[in-house]
Amino acid sequence: MLTPFSESVIALIQQIPKGKVATYGQIAALAGSPRAARQVVRILHSSSKKHNLPWHRVINSEGKISLKENQGYEIQKAHLIAEKVKFSLSNQIDLKKYQWKP
Repeated sequence: MLTPFSESVIALIQQIPKGKVATYGQIAALAGSPRAARQVVRILHSSSKKHNLPWHRVINSEGKISLKENQGYEIQKAHLIAEKVKFSLSNQIDLKKYQWKP
C-alpha cells in the first residue's frame, strides 16, 4: 500500500513529458514535502518497473545524472539523448531549457 506522498510522487513522475527532466527536489516539493528528495529516490528505485515510470527523466539539482557509471548512468543518458535532451561537455543538462514546468 502506497502512502499519499508516494502516490503523488508516482503521479508527478508519470506526467514528465518526453524531452523534459525534473529534479528529485522538484518532485518532492510538488508532492508536498520539499525536503524529501531522498524519498523520491527510494520511490523511483522501488516503483519504477511496477508503475512503468519514466525514471530516466528525474535528475539531480545540478542538472546531472546521479547514477554511477556501469550502474545505470549510461542507460539513463541514452534514454535522455533519444528524447533529444542535450548534455554539455561536463555531462550537465541545461535546466533552464529542459526542466519540466508543470
